[in-house]
Amino acid sequence: MADKNAILAGLAEIVEEETGLETEEVQLDKSFTEDLDIDSISMMTIVVNAEEKFDVKIPDEEVKNLTTVGDAVTYIANAAG
Repeated sequence: MADKNAILAGLAEIVEEETGLETEEVQLDKSFTEDLDIDSISMMTIVVNAEEKFDVKIPDEEVKNLTTVGDAVTYIANAAG
């Protein structure tokens, strides 16, 4: 399993590039839509960038299940195996 701290750090960088949010704001318990105010278009960009960065595939039907940063980190960690 991939290192969740490394995934969180990488995901935080992607979110910062897309939204301008500080990387410190991207924490495991934060909701993408409610806490970080990320819309669906930005979310899709974040997903595509995460797929490239972590060499994983996140199917569209899975994206709706990734409501928190922690959900995404766990998914990527398991997918990266």
